[in-house]
Amino acid sequence: MPAERLHVLRTIRTAVFPAAGLGTRFLPATKVIPKEMLPLVDKPIIQYGVEEAVAAGIEHVVLVTGQGKRAIEDHFAVDTNLQRLLKARGRTDLLAEIQSLPRPTSVTTVQQGEPLGLGHAVLVARKLVSDEAFAVVLSDDVIDANPPAVRQLISVYEKLGDPVVAVERMPADQINNYGVVSAEPVADEDGVYRIRGMVEKPSKEDAPSDLAIIGRYILTPDIFPILDSITCNAGDEIQLTDGLQRLLAHRPIYACEIDGVRHDTGSKIGFLRATAYFALKRPDLSEAFREYLRTLGTATPTGD
Repeated sequence: MPAERLHVLRTIRTAVFPAAGLGTRFLPATKVIPKEMLPLVDKPIIQYGVEEAVAAGIEHVVLVTGQGKRAIEDHFAVDTNLQRLLKARGRTDLLAEIQSLPRPTSVTTVQQGEPLGLGHAVLVARKLVSDEAFAVVLSDDVIDANPPAVRQLISVYEKLGDPVVAVERMPADQINNYGVVSAEPVADEDGVYRIRGMVEKPSKEDAPSDLAIIGRYILTPDIFPILDSITCNAGDEIQLTDGLQRLLAHRPIYACEIDGVRHDTGSKIGFLRATAYFALKRPDLSEAFREYLRTLGTATPTGD
């Protein structure tokens, strides 16, 4: 077996979480609080992604952070003082909730320095990933799926042995916000496509399909030298899509249409929809929240 394919025999143990963005869409809230720490109901956005990764079998999480992002590291650290305080006050319900949170075996942080694009964020994690295939999770995309979205990608990788990107069918008026693939279905694999090309944020007229790349990837370590060779484009960013396009010349890359519900919490409307969605899924909140939403139908806020 060629040396460059040895990693196919290994399971996916590591997930990289790029989290160095400035969160400008949510200013002034994100002036001090990292965007990834904004709560959906009572859990920060990034926790949904980490819980998904752990449920998919991920053991090691790599957080690619930037200046002012210490709160993300602190959130995933075990807070013995808080646990001791809750125990002393008899708040065993809250203590049990904290202790039951799914946690990876290890959480490691690396600083990106400057937010120079998704490709650069992945490249920064190179030494921590080493020579293994790995997952990339963009926490803005909160996906409710069973099996977890990352697990769906891992299953495709285990069968086919090559990189896999998550895709979703996107309406024409939104397609220009995404990387888009041209692809053909893989025989006997529902929702799996072999990618023939990729275009970053095309117009709806130029889009090769309606299959848009969303925030989950299984990548192989041969992406790193390719990303390292890319010069920043006019926007001063290294795009992961550009790296994948070059990798496509050397090996197959597959797309997996995720079976689940995705919310883009990187936009305000997406964040609000996700908050409502997860609130309505909560047995302790859904009835009261539904009743409140019904009242809005007869007493619409004016916005004054």
